[in-house]
Amino acid sequence: MSAEPAPLPARHVLVLGGTTEARRLAEALAADPSCQVTTSLAGRVAAPVLPPGGTRIGGFGGIAGLAAWIVAHDVTHVVDATHPFAERMSFHAAEAEALTGVPLVALRRPGWTPEPGDDWTFVDSLDEAAARLPALGSRAFLTTGRMGLHAFAHLTDTWFLVRSVDPPQAPVPPRLEVLLARGPFGLDDERELIARHRVDVLVTKDSGGSATAPKLTAAREAGIPVLVVRRPAVPEGVRETGSVEAVLDWLLGRGPAGGARP
Repeated sequence: MSAEPAPLPARHVLVLGGTTEARRLAEALAADPSCQVTTSLAGRVAAPVLPPGGTRIGGFGGIAGLAAWIVAHDVTHVVDATHPFAERMSFHAAEAEALTGVPLVALRRPGWTPEPGDDWTFVDSLDEAAARLPALGSRAFLTTGRMGLHAFAHLTDTWFLVRSVDPPQAPVPPRLEVLLARGPFGLDDERELIARHRVDVLVTKDSGGSATAPKLTAAREAGIPVLVVRRPAVPEGVRETGSVEAVLDWLLGRGPAGGARP
């Protein structure tokens, strides 16, 4: 007597990934036989560390392409777990939910907040950060990502240290040292780096999370200022939470994922 075929997963979850939280979510879903999970990665890193489950790399071709992929692959739920500064994909996901009716939740890690002893200056863009930087220091640890180095390329008097998984492409600042490395980086690593390179200002985006937070502690200890680029706007009316566990509860019908934006 032939064995009964294995039941098909009850859910196909598309995770728009690229963050630690996206990986944690994919790991949990891949271990659940009731779920099929596909993680979409933008493809900006040459050799990404792939999460468990299915993966796809590269863009969808805009809102219509994302909606078509969701329908063609019988996706039942979408989780926007992209980087807080990947704003275009977040808006595309919201529009795709409206087109397809497939429910969406945004998994957004909380931003950072300054602590006693911090010397932070908040700006709204990389261009504003570049304009404010020369008044704060001359040896900058620039942690805003290799894709945004063009905003600082005109600063000829500032020395920059950039840490990246892949080498940056021009245009870049003329006085630039690149460290090819993949995080996370611990507090001792950040202390040593700041001291060894005589860094006197840190430039970062408000990415949030714990994986890259030690550099902020190291900057506080060293008494150096920090330029922080604020997060971009996010689409209104999307369910959102900062908790992987809340997303799992929502996907498995154990409760709401969080509130919608007003």
